[in-house]
Amino acid sequence: MRDMENTPSQPLFPAPKHNHEHCVATAIGVAENLCRDKGLRFTRLRRRVLELVWNSHRPVGAYDILSQLSKEGKAAAPPTVYRALDFLIEAHLVHRLDSLNAYVGCADPSSAHDGQFLICRQCRSVAELDDTEIQSMVDRKAASLGFTAVHQVLEIQGLCESCSPPK
Repeated sequence: MRDMENTPSQPLFPAPKHNHEHCVATAIGVAENLCRDKGLRFTRLRRRVLELVWNSHRPVGAYDILSQLSKEGKAAAPPTVYRALDFLIEAHLVHRLDSLNAYVGCADPSSAHDGQFLICRQCRSVAELDDTEIQSMVDRKAASLGFTAVHQVLEIQGLCESCSPPK
């Protein structure tokens, strides 16, 4: 998991003209290895859906994926795309952003985590934090109120550095 205290020099958001081919290739390689090691079937459709999710660092909706598959001549119905997305979520390869009803690639699928997400309102880029300190604080606060947190996803909207006005 990406702990912010250990990676301060690494940019969270990609440069505005970032080439995503490397991101896609890395994500596919990780997915192939993870699925092989866990005995999961990484079908052509699941692979293509993951490629479409990773095609940018912006959240993508299920119907956007369905539309792209249709443009490519692939016959896919909404349930098929949702099943592929459910598989990718269960395999920890993508995250669902509830506030946007959309999906983003997971920065670290090697371990299950909920994560915190910074969502730029202008360019729609998303950065995944995975800060264990934030997660621990939420767990402690919830426990102090007698609540057991089972799943937490923190979505924070604002402006990335590229979209923020100059200081």
